[in-house]
Formats: sequence, structure tokens, C-alpha cells
Amino acid sequence: MKRIYMDHGATTKPDPEVVNAMLPYYNEFFGNASSLHSTGQDAAKVLNRSREFVADFIGARSDEIIFTSGGTESDNLALKGIAYHKKNAGKHIITSIIEHPAILNTCKYLGETGFNITYVPVDDQGVVNPEDVAAAITDDTILISIMHANNEIGTIQPIKEISKIAHEHDILMHTDAVQSVGKIPVNVDDLGVDMLSISGHKIYGPKGVGALYVRKGTRLQSLVQGGAHEFGKRAGTENIPGIVGFAKAIELADQRLSEDEKHLINLRDTMIKKLLDSIPYSYLNGHPTQRLPNNVHIRFNFVEGESLLMMLNIKGVDVSTGSACSSKSLEPSHVLMALGISPEEIHGSLRITMGRENTMDEVDYVVENLIEILKKLRAMSPITPKD
Repeated sequence: MKRIYMDHGATTKPDPEVVNAMLPYYNEFFGNASSLHSTGQDAAKVLNRSREFVADFIGARSDEIIFTSGGTESDNLALKGIAYHKKNAGKHIITSIIEHPAILNTCKYLGETGFNITYVPVDDQGVVNPEDVAAAITDDTILISIMHANNEIGTIQPIKEISKIAHEHDILMHTDAVQSVGKIPVNVDDLGVDMLSISGHKIYGPKGVGALYVRKGTRLQSLVQGGAHEFGKRAGTENIPGIVGFAKAIELADQRLSEDEKHLINLRDTMIKKLLDSIPYSYLNGHPTQRLPNNVHIRFNFVEGESLLMMLNIKGVDVSTGSACSSKSLEPSHVLMALGISPEEIHGSLRITMGRENTMDEVDYVVENLIEILKKLRAMSPITPKD
């Protein structure tokens, strides 16, 4: 059975061009970029070239890109790096209630070690109100971190407006753009951010590599002590094969961004319309238009999302009941709870995130099978209304 993969919000399959670009750096060009001999300098050259690819894609300078192990490390470096560096100037950080666990758990840790954290709410479509951010600012605030696009419901946040508020109060601004980079245009100057997190495996690149953009002049404390790698902000021998693959994925994203975005929006909107029109008691989670082009997040009353997922899996379809980082938890999604959705309705939600290789025929196949599966599950449910 051919599988239909629609869980690109969790991870993406590395593009063949990415894999091919990486292979020479496991054998022929295996050097340490810090070595002074020719083999090492060959690695240093490709490291610098890769940094330029990433920087150009988001409108940054190459010396503003710090390579990391992925989005989680980038988020940790941004939050802890600023918190530790600026702790004598203030200990207040503002974030949102629907952030990724990489942000929320880092904030929890900082809260347990003497920092004060404010979690601003969202509306029923998952959008942060910039006025709520402004109201949360105190004389002690040193950092605001609001994600660019939510990993579960796909809602895109008004980062430009929030950044303007932050800078009016001389506060640094970070955004977790792991889900948005490579799917929609992202430019650090347009957004006005001081730091921005990216991950390779969300954009058809390898796992275990990512980057943190740090605007020139922004000072933060390194979390890993050692050599002077990555401008002294992230010690450790650079993962050259991974960085090469990451840069290749960025290059491909740059070439295909407009085409991919148009293709995914067409798939997304078609699937949403067909599901909502064909299935009673179905509801879209998140903003109807201000959302990632590949994200379909719908809840179906009177069923369990896990049952939907497993029955789709039998039909050869891979989707998710929420974010991959919390999908093994039985607790209701903190994101959907923040939207005011009841726990009973939350448990009937599915996240379907499509990629550039998905087709309209696959959308039709998933919709047809969901209609059939829901009829069966609701027929067995004692709480389904008898219309």
C-alpha cells in the first residue's frame, strides 16, 4: 500500500537534492572547519557559503546566523542567552500561552530560577492581540518571544506589530519561525525581530540542524562553553554535512516558495471546504485565512482523534492529532484549550499538514476516507445526535 504522508508539521522527508548535497561531506570533504590545513579550510569555505544561503533567504547578514542542532536549541539559546546576559537589567519575559514546548518549558525553567514570565492570551482563532503584549510590559521587561506561526493550528501572528511595540520600549524581540520559514516569505527586517529560530527538518532538510538569527549588536550569553565556534555563541565542532543539507533545503525553498505556497493553499482550502461541507458537527480550528498554507486543523464532535488517526493509518494515511512533541500525551492540547474549546471537543481534533509532493487526488482520498470513518465511529457512539 502506498502511504500518503500528511504530517509535514512534524517533519518532512529530506529532498533528494539535499541528501545528494550532504554525501560528499561525510567522506571526501570530512574536515573540521577550525583546522588550518587544506582539508579543514575546505570545510570552512562550505560552512561560510551555507551561512550566506541561510542569511540571504531571511534578509540577514551572514555573521548574524548561528548554526544550532535545531529549533529547540535555537529557542533555548535565544531565551536563556538573553535572560542570563540581561538579568541585572531586568528579569521579566513576555510570551504567549500557545507557544511550542521549546519556548514554554524554557520559560518554565527560567521562572523557577528567578525570572518572571507573563503569558499573554489569544482570541478564539489563536491570534495574539498586540495590545495585550503592550499592557504586559513593565520596567523590568527584557524580552518578548511570540511564535511567528503556531505549530498546531497554523495561525500566523502579527509579529511586525508586536516587534514595533517591543522596540518602542527598548525591549528585544524573538520569534520562533520554525513552522513558517520555507512556507511563507520571512524577512527579519520586515518583521522587525532581533532573533528568529529556524529548523532544517521542517523544510525538507536533515534533522539535527537549525539556526538562530541574532541581529548584529544583540548580545547574549552562550549556553555551551568550549571553543570559539559560531562567533563564540555556540561552542562545538560544526555539523558540516547537516549544515550543507540545511543550506541546500533553504536554496530549494527559495526557488520554490511562490509555487509551493500557491499549490499548498489550493490543497488546504479544497480540503477544508470539502470536510466542512460534507461532515456535520465539524469545525475549523485557528484563523480561516491568516494561517500557514499547508495547515488543516479540524475538530469533529462525538469522536476521538486517536481513533480517526489509527483508522486513517490503516488506510495508508499519516496525520496527527496535535503537535508531534506532545502527541503521546493524553492531556488536551494547551493550544486548543487557549482557544476556549472544551476538552471533549479537543479530543476529536486532527492536524493535517501537507507538503509540496501531495496532490489533489490524495486530498480527495483522505476526505472520502474521513467521511466513511466518521460515519462508522459516530454510529457506534452513544452521544452522537440521532438526526
